[in-house]
Amino acid sequence: MKKSTSFLLALIALLLMSSCVSTKKIVYFQNSDELFQQAQQIMQQYEMRLKPADQVYIKVTCSEPELLTIFAQDVVMGTVGGGTSTSSSNINSSGNMTNIYGFTVTNDGYVVLPAIGRVNVAGCTMDEAAKRIEQSIIDANLIKDPKVTVLLLNARVAVLGAVKAPQVVSLTSERNTILDVLSRCGDIGDTGLRQKISLYREENGVRKKYSIDLTDCDVFQNPAYYVQQNDMIYVEPNKSQSIKSSAFYTFLSAGASIISVISAVLSIVILVKD
Repeated sequence: MKKSTSFLLALIALLLMSSCVSTKKIVYFQNSDELFQQAQQIMQQYEMRLKPADQVYIKVTCSEPELLTIFAQDVVMGTVGGGTSTSSSNINSSGNMTNIYGFTVTNDGYVVLPAIGRVNVAGCTMDEAAKRIEQSIIDANLIKDPKVTVLLLNARVAVLGAVKAPQVVSLTSERNTILDVLSRCGDIGDTGLRQKISLYREENGVRKKYSIDLTDCDVFQNPAYYVQQNDMIYVEPNKSQSIKSSAFYTFLSAGASIISVISAVLSIVILVKD
C-alpha cells in the first residue's frame, strides 16, 4: 500500500511540475522585475529608413506660392489623370501654397523630382530625406526657404504562422514594435511558440534573420524589437499540434482524465485505510 501511495504522490508531483513548465512557455517578459529595477535606455534604431521600392509622400511649402508651380509641371504621356507620380495643390492654414507629390524610390535609392532631378534618399530617415530635398531645392536656386515633409506611404509587415489572424499589417507610424504588430494579429495562438519567432529583414541588399523570444525580458534589447517596413514575421507552431488534433490523442487525453479520477479516488481510499 505504501508503495502505491508513494507512486501516486510522485505522479501528482510530476503533473504539477509539468504545469509549471507549460507556464514558463507562455508568460511574456519573465524576470522583468529584476531587469527594470532601474530604467533601461533604448538602444535600438526604431526610425524607419527608406529602401528601394518604398513609396514616399513629399510635401513642399514656402512663403512664395508662385515658386511652387514649377514642381507641378510633370506630365505622364499616354495617361489621363494618373501616372507614376501624383501631385495636388492647396492653401494651408497660414495662407501658403502647398504642393504634394508621391514618388517611388528607385532600385538604386533615388527619388526623381520635377525641376530638381535625382535625390539620393536610400538609408535616410524621413527627416533626413526631407533635409536632402530641401538642400537640393536651394542648390538649384529654385526656392530660398523650402520646407519639405516626407512620409512613407506603403509601410507594412507580413505576419505568418501560429497567430490568431495572419495578415499583412499596415504600419501607422515610424515607431512600431513587434508587440504592436502581433497585437494587430490577435496575439500568438495557443499553439504558437513564443520562444521561437523569426523576423526576416532586408538590409543593404541582403536578407537577415533575427530570432525573438517573447518569454525573455531581454527581448526589449533585441535589434528586431522595433519592426521596419517589409519585415516578415513567422511564429513557429508547436510541433505536437498535429498529434494533439488526432483522434488517437483525443482518446488518450480522455483516458488520461479517467485514470486521473480513478487515481485520486484510490489515493483517498489508501489514505483512509492507512
